[in-house]
Amino acid sequence: MLRGIIFDVDETLVYYEGYNHRDWYEGWVKPELERRGIALDYETYRKTVTGELPRSYVGQFGIDYLEFWKIVDEVNLRYRREMAKMGRIKPFPDVSALEELRKLGLRLAAVSNASQECTEFVLDLFNLRGSFEVVYGKDYSNLDGVKPSPYLVEKALKTLNLKPEEALMVGDSVHDVLAGKRAGLRTVNVTRFERVEGADYYVKDLWELVELVRELGNFQPQTIYFQFPEISKVSEGPLKRPKRQ
Repeated sequence: MLRGIIFDVDETLVYYEGYNHRDWYEGWVKPELERRGIALDYETYRKTVTGELPRSYVGQFGIDYLEFWKIVDEVNLRYRREMAKMGRIKPFPDVSALEELRKLGLRLAAVSNASQECTEFVLDLFNLRGSFEVVYGKDYSNLDGVKPSPYLVEKALKTLNLKPEEALMVGDSVHDVLAGKRAGLRTVNVTRFERVEGADYYVKDLWELVELVRELGNFQPQTIYFQFPEISKVSEGPLKRPKRQ
């Protein structure tokens, strides 16, 4: 029986106009690190984010690795506040579907690789935090527990008192799918930008997710395509996946 849904936040519920990961690092994070005497090129930073290198790797650059990530998150919060002032953080128009999911009796959680403060900031911008019983961002006690690790998903399940088979993991990226799979959940890929291989279900937006949930009830995991009439086509419009070079 389906009892709950765990959502990713960035690019699943909200998006950032003009965001580019390299530009963000070069323009916001790198200058702050250099001011503190830390020289870390983008490619090395990227590898620590993707998990190719452990997050503790940055400790060799003369700073406690926990302090390093707190600095990055402080810069990220400043960036988000500036983007919000310019009106460049936006909710997807279908986030109102969250209320419909709650009306169906489902317990909702949100998990993000961003810090707790950054995550709550963007949800509060659009009065979305109240839609979730649980909101978890990066846990400084387990920095490598960000997605694709199942840690945050399992943490949300435990708080909601849900078994893995009673919940769905919903997100836009391969990290969301992997985190959900590793935690034993059925996964839903929201194909706003791309189709991620390996998900159990595919929807083009959150309203299709509502219809999918209504159809499911008790079910056996299987890969299905719940997008009509063109399964692989992403919603048309001005949205483009931010470049992650």
